Parts: sequence; C-alpha cells; structure tokens
Amino acid sequence: MQDNFIPFHRPSIGQEEISAVQQVLESHWLTTGPVTQQFEREFADFVGCKYAVAVNSCTAALHLALEAIGIRAGDEVLVPTYTFAATAEVVVYLGATPVLCDSVAGGFNIDPVDAARKVTPRTRAIIGVHMAGEPCNLQALRDLADRNSIHLIEDAAHAIPASYCGRRIGSISEVTAFSFYATKTITTGEGGMLTTNDEVYAKRASVMRLHGISGDAWKRYTNQGSWYYEIVDAGFKANMPDLLAALGRAQLKKAETFCKRRREIADLYFRRLAGVDELEMPPVGDANVEHSWHLFILRLRSEMLTVGRNQLIQELKEGGIGTSVHFIPLHLHPYYRDRYGYRPGDLPNAEDAFARCISLPIYPDMTDAEVDRVAGAVEHFVQKNCRRVPACAS
Repeated sequence: MQDNFIPFHRPSIGQEEISAVQQVLESHWLTTGPVTQQFEREFADFVGCKYAVAVNSCTAALHLALEAIGIRAGDEVLVPTYTFAATAEVVVYLGATPVLCDSVAGGFNIDPVDAARKVTPRTRAIIGVHMAGEPCNLQALRDLADRNSIHLIEDAAHAIPASYCGRRIGSISEVTAFSFYATKTITTGEGGMLTTNDEVYAKRASVMRLHGISGDAWKRYTNQGSWYYEIVDAGFKANMPDLLAALGRAQLKKAETFCKRRREIADLYFRRLAGVDELEMPPVGDANVEHSWHLFILRLRSEMLTVGRNQLIQELKEGGIGTSVHFIPLHLHPYYRDRYGYRPGDLPNAEDAFARCISLPIYPDMTDAEVDRVAGAVEHFVQKNCRRVPACAS
C-alpha cells in the first residue's frame, strides 16, 4: 500500500477513546455493565427518545425490533432492495418473508409508491432505510403503515446524527436500529443500538438480547446481584460489553463535530464535481431533512462516457484512492433470486443506481488536500473518457 494511500474509510480515534477503554480494563468489569447502561442513557438523550438498548450490532437491533413487534413465520415485511444484507436477513431469521421494494427514481431510498403496491393481507411491517444518511420519506411510509395497520421500523445504520422534520432519527418511529460498525459515523468497532418510545418494546429487547433472562442478569456476578435468574423465553446473545460502550460514549460526545466535518467534505465534493455533466451528485433530501453524510455516492452518466464505473474504481485504486460500492441490490444476489424468484429488471431504479454508483471517501479525519486529490482524480477520469469534448469542457 502506498504511503499516501487515501483509504475509503479511516476511523477517528483519539486519546479520549483510548482513555475510556483503559478505564474499563482497569475496572476489571469488561462485559455488559454500568458503562453500557450509561451509554444507553446518553444515546437516548442524544436522539431524544425514551429508551435505548445497546446490542452487539445493528443486525441484532433490527432482529430484536422485529421480534418485539411480533413478526412470525408466514408474515411479510416490506424491505428496500437497495440496502445491506442485514435489513432483509433478519426477516428470514423469524421465518417471515422479505418483500423487496424499488428505490425512488434518481435516489437510493425506498419508494413508498412501490412499497404500497406490494402490501398484502400478510404484510405486517415495513423497514425504511436511510441510505447514505439521507432520511427516507418517513411521512409517506407512516401514512402507508397507518392505512394498512402495519408497523414501521427504521434502519438508521447510516443516520447518526440525521433529522427529519426537526426531530432526530431514532425518536420518531416505533423502533429504530443504529450501527456502530467500524466504518460508521460513530463507532464501537462492532455494535448497535435499538431506540424506542415504547416501554414494552424496550423491555422485551432488553430481555431477549441476553438469552431471554429476566431482570438485570449481568449483575449476578457483582455484589449487588444474585446467582438466581429465570429464563422467560428463548432469547439471543446480542448484548454490548462495557469495553465497546466505553468507545461509544467517547465517540458520541464527538458526533456533532464529526457530522459537521462530513458536511464540509460533502460540500467540497459538490463545489468541485457538481458542474461535471458526466456525474450525478448524491441526493440531499428536501428542506425537511438533515443528512448525516455517512456516504458520498456519485453516479456516472454512463451514456456520456466511453468506460464505466468499474474502470473508475480501478483507476482510483491504482492512483492510491480507496472507494466502495453501496450496494448490490438484494434481489440480484443468488439467495433472493433462487429462493424468492427475483430477476434482473424487477426493480429497475435500484438496478440503475447500482450500475452507475461509486462511494468516495468521506470521514472526519480526511484533509481538504485529500478531498481535493480525490475530486481531481475523478475529474481526470471523466476528461480522459468522455464521449464529447463540450461535455468535458463544462
């Protein structure tokens, strides 16, 4: 790897995170405990919800959310095809069927109109994903849910901190799932959070995240706890340890600062690349939303270029710049194709976005010079491979 390689992502870890983890190590209590509980309280305050339940991944938070609202075998859950594997696979965990929905034209978020067409008597829930950190149309999804008496869950893996109509994501719908994976806007390495304003859902998730054991099972090894416990249901192993919660608490204190820098980087990309005809900029949402800019997803206007997205990825890699692709639509993967009968062409907006998209580096530690270098490399690629000279000159 070149010494000046710009990775797709670089976590922003400082002395605050190191000290927080060291304090947990020195406490000799490493697993779920008081630090995790404090992280839950602070996160709930941050997003403006009543309850937050810390878990070991966003996948676990989604799984627990669906379990809490009562999704069972035979049910159907509407899921965007343009998302990561976890959003749909948790539906399968519970024996239900994920029904894949297209993206809005020109964007990445779920299309409420397509979702409405796919409601059946078996539909029990819809999962809205805030792709790249742009809040999806929650009002339209809420209206759809209310009309059909179904639940609305938010996959907010990309959305810390994002807002919709003046409210933080995580405080709006019945249950919301967040990710603290290594590449996310704040990180614990691996981890997630379930948020809700419903005490019943919060209690159910708290019990089910640790083997279905009632009460504060983690306290049984402390001088405040008891050896006795009861298993009230067949639960899961999804709790967050204090080691990771310590990281999360330190990161949460920086979330606003991190987001401010991400927005600055996004603005730099827009200033540099928005005038290039061969490129389509990421959607930013309307006046009702605040974007968290977890991802900066460009799309090529392929008809204006002699080569495609894959060549751009390779050229940037050779030039010392890391990129990624978010995401291959679920219905194009073998599992969904073979089990549920999906085929290319079924969800055309998502397929079009995927075929042309590339995610550029965007993270708080990225310097202006690095942003300039990435943008310059993209411009150079376009100039070298454009079909028409006037388009390049623009």
